[in-house]
Formats: sequence, structure tokens, C-alpha cells
Amino acid sequence: MNGAIPKEIKNTSSNNTANGNGVAALMARSNNPGERITLLVDNVRFIIEKDLVTAHPNTMLGTMFSTGFQFVHPNERGEYEVADGISHTLFRAILDYYKTGLIKCPPTISVPELKEACDYLLIPFDATTVRCQNLRGLLHELSNEGARQQFELFLEEFILPVMVTAAQRGDRECHVVVLLDDDVVDWDEEFPPQMGEEYCQTIHSTTMHRFFKYIENRDVAKQVMKDRGLKKIRCGIEGYPTHKEKIRRRPGGRAEVIYSYVQRPFIHMSWEKEEAKSRHVDFQCVKSKSVTNLAEATADPPLELDASGNPIPPPPENVVAFRADADAGIDGGAVEDAVAADGGELEAAGGANEENA
Repeated sequence: MNGAIPKEIKNTSSNNTANGNGVAALMARSNNPGERITLLVDNVRFIIEKDLVTAHPNTMLGTMFSTGFQFVHPNERGEYEVADGISHTLFRAILDYYKTGLIKCPPTISVPELKEACDYLLIPFDATTVRCQNLRGLLHELSNEGARQQFELFLEEFILPVMVTAAQRGDRECHVVVLLDDDVVDWDEEFPPQMGEEYCQTIHSTTMHRFFKYIENRDVAKQVMKDRGLKKIRCGIEGYPTHKEKIRRRPGGRAEVIYSYVQRPFIHMSWEKEEAKSRHVDFQCVKSKSVTNLAEATADPPLELDASGNPIPPPPENVVAFRADADAGIDGGAVEDAVAADGGELEAAGGANEENA
């Protein structure tokens, strides 16, 4: 009506109270668009009607200004400081969501930056709410979000039961290979393939196999598992043996089995809590009888006491030296030289006594 009053309302009798109230309400609504709030973002003021914000209660701004909620308080000028860390150019584009339901990404704003701001403000980021000139960037972000949701389903439906089975065996990690639905694994029980992983589990899912074909999806999967508390996460593609091709006999009669391998994606994860602790083996400490301390080796030997508490003198040096040499296994020539030297000293001593006599 653009503020104009219909002709029928003008010709109505003024005694009709109901029509009079309707005209007053219509004029009041046209002259008063509603309560307005001032938002301060990046030192720039934005004035917007409160009803537009509260019409989307699932967003952060809608929750802030809904009835009964008081998450934010105005400053001395009555302005609300919100969206910390978001530029005013980006926030101006995001405000269009409350007015028109669409966000037109400015050319100066990257798509990941817009996606991060929408996640912070709890605004849906999808093909129905975002318009962007950079279609590659937009589709990349949409694929990341879709991959996250898809892997959450894979994790709950396929991977978690395998991990629970491994945990019930007492294992602390799990290695999962994703096979196609029509892959047939036929191993020879007598000559099984030499697998790098001691415990290797398999999942038959063509859908998951196609999912892990993309490097970006593997990065998303690793981030999801990291957010769920898992560790030692590895994702990639490796060869997996499916069936035996032939057996070749080596010299000596040893058999060498050749298997046919196919390239399939794998996931490795761990839920061990104490992996940072030392893995050394504790041996019982036995006191060594050998002297390894230089100070101890050069120190005076400890005194031995008899039954009365008196120190026992050490044996003569020549006796100690001879016993030490004998115990050490010195050759016979060395022992004979020592004896001859002792005998010469005795003879010289004897000769001196005779002269004195």
C-alpha cells in the first residue's frame, strides 16, 4: 500500500470502532518499520532491523537478539560489537542473507574465508545460500563438507565395527584395506603372503573405494579421525595380495610363492594412550664386583678388623705381589726372575753377616 489509505476506509463511518483501529494499526506499521539495532564490526557501524535477525534463530546473531536471551551487551553508545575477526566487507555481504536469503561473495574475498565466517556465524553455507564467481573454490568447499559428512557415515557403519573387534583382541591399532565389492581374496593356507602388517583387516565397499581415490578426501578423513581422538593416522594406496599365481622353487628346496597384487586404499589408526613412554626392558640391577670408579680405585683399601676390633695389618708387599702375579697367570720366566732376585738379596745379606762375624 506504500503508506496510502484505501478509499473504502476513508468512506467508512467514524463510529465504526473496529475499522478505526485497523486504520491506526496500518498507519503505525507503515511509519514505524520496527526496532533497529546497531552492529559494530571492524570499526564500521551497520544498522539493521532486529526482526530480520531474529527471523533466523538458528544463526548466532538470531540467538543473540532473540527474546529471553542476553548474550551480548551494548557499549556506552548503544552499539553491539559482534563478529570479531571478520572484515566489514565480508560482514556486509553476509548481512544480505538476513535480507534476501543469499550471500554474494565479493571478488576480494576468498571462498574459504567466506566459509569460515559462515561457520562462525552459524549461517548455512551451501548452493542455495551462496553465489560466487569462483565456481572451483565454491565446489571445493562444498566437496569438503560433503566428504566430511560421508566419511562420518563410513566411520560409523564400516570402520568402527572393525576397530571394536581389534580392541576386543587387546590390540591398540588397526590397519584396514578397502576392497571392491567384487574383489575375491584366495590365499594359500600353506603359503600365505608375507604381509607388512601383523593384523590387517579388509572392508568390501566400492563406494568407500571410490571415496578414497581423491587425495582431498583422504585429508578430510584424517582430520575427522583426528577430531575423534585417534592417533598415528595414515591414509594412502598400497598393494594387496588377492590370489596365488605360481610357486617357484629356490636352490635348496625352499619355495617362493608369487601372489597377484591389486592397488587398494588403506587406513591405519591407533588409539594407544601411552605411546610416548619408554619401551625399554627393565633388568634386575646386580651390584658389580669390578671397580669402575677411578677415585675408588686410587683410594686406600678399607681396614679389616679382628674379633677384638683391632685392625689387621696387610701382608708384605713382596708376598702380595707374588700372589697377585701367580693369580694373574704370569708366565714361568717372570716368576723365576722374581725368585732369583729374592735369592740374590738373601745371599748378599748372608755375606755381609759373615764378614761382620
